[in-house]
Amino acid sequence: MKPTPTHLANTVPDALKPTPKQLRYLRILAERTGTSFAYPATIDEASIEITRLTKLTASSRADRTRERRDVQRDLQTRPTDATAVRARDVRGYGSSARWAHRPTDNQEPTS
Repeated sequence: MKPTPTHLANTVPDALKPTPKQLRYLRILAERTGTSFAYPATIDEASIEITRLTKLTASSRADRTRERRDVQRDLQTRPTDATAVRARDVRGYGSSARWAHRPTDNQEPTS
C-alpha cells in the first residue's frame, strides 16, 4: 500500500519516538509509584512523563502487593459486576457462541 499524505501526517519519525530505555524506565517508575502513565508518542513526551513520575513518592512493596491482592479479590468476588458475561447473555458454545440479544433490542421504536 502506497502511503498517502494522511498516513504520513499521522506517523512519528523513528528519530522522535521514545527509546526502549525510556519506555522501560517509565514502566519501572509506574510500578514503583503505583500509578499509570500515558504512552508517549515522542522522546519529549517520554521525558515529561519520566519527570512527573520521578517526583512522585514511591509506594512500599507491601502496599503495592496489598493493593494488587485487593483488586484481584474484588474482580473475582463481585457477582453484581455489570460487565460480567452471564449464561443468559450468550447462546451456543465455543466458536458458535453468539450474543443472546442485540444492542438494538432495548431501543424504543421511532415514530
